Amino acid sequence: MTSLERVSKCLRFEEPDRVPVYPLLAGATRRLVSASYYDWANNADICAEAYIKAAEQFRLDAICTLTDLSVEAADFGAEIIYPENEAAHPDYTKTIVQSAEDYRKIVPIDPRKGKRMGEHIKLCRKLVEAKGKEVPIIAFTFGPLGILSMLRGQEQMFMDLVLEPDAVKYAVGAITETLMDYYDALMDTGVHAVMIDTLFASQSIMSKSMWMEFEGDYVRGLADRVHQRGCMMMIHNCGTGIYFDVQIETMQPEAISFLHLPDDVSTPAELKEKYGRQTTLIGHISPTWIISASEDEVREACKEQIDQYKDGGGYILATGCEYPANADFRNAEVMVEMAETYGRYR
Repeated sequence: MTSLERVSKCLRFEEPDRVPVYPLLAGATRRLVSASYYDWANNADICAEAYIKAAEQFRLDAICTLTDLSVEAADFGAEIIYPENEAAHPDYTKTIVQSAEDYRKIVPIDPRKGKRMGEHIKLCRKLVEAKGKEVPIIAFTFGPLGILSMLRGQEQMFMDLVLEPDAVKYAVGAITETLMDYYDALMDTGVHAVMIDTLFASQSIMSKSMWMEFEGDYVRGLADRVHQRGCMMMIHNCGTGIYFDVQIETMQPEAISFLHLPDDVSTPAELKEKYGRQTTLIGHISPTWIISASEDEVREACKEQIDQYKDGGGYILATGCEYPANADFRNAEVMVEMAETYGRYR
């Protein structure tokens, strides 16, 4: 069974040969091709080579095109810092939105002409051409509110949600219009799914009603477009107390990648019972824990989660967020080995 067949069956809530597995190997893959973080994040040829090598070397059941969260913000004008040992991020001393008035200066842009979004489109095309017949290719994107936070700075944006809500919504709308075009370009490459990072849809950041007002109503349209085109919509959110309920209601995602339990359940068993037939669960081994965990500890954690979630399909064993960029690959290998052995259905 190919990875594409295995994941497809899993997403239909059927039991394939074994539990699919995908440690979220992203920045770590640059080491497989001896690339700098900057080159890996900005050159589709290098990044594609790294992802393909990782998929083949570690027998991954999916490729998710996460490089860093600043891809879209960079094309809106954010100045990006590229550390060598961690993901790229905006220079928050030079934000694009300096005042409430600046929100209305944000206008839709052409993602195909953007340096970073354009390169990401190219990356998806190369991965689909190279591996798309055997491995699911998932295009990774940041949500509109997250992008805006990179243009303003989180602390200031949170204040503006209360003091200048109309200005914030104007900018979120312009960014969403760009994302709509971006999603079309990504889907034109033949990717199997688009994954959106809804960073703020969790108890650890903002209330459920505030998220719905400032992002939920916007991502609904993005998800509708994805589904209208016959593509899958997926969500990533590693916040504490993630809002499964309203995100499922707004986006009808085929899968949710998560680190912590949703706000309205208290145990993995309750999560499987409540949401395990509504969306495929992707997760949720802790990436910070896995850095120092022993191989035996990782095996036990994988066993525990496989036991909790595997029945009836709808579960992919994964880290709950990006596998640490400079961590040893061995524990990623252990996760794959556990899926291949302990995770078998028959």
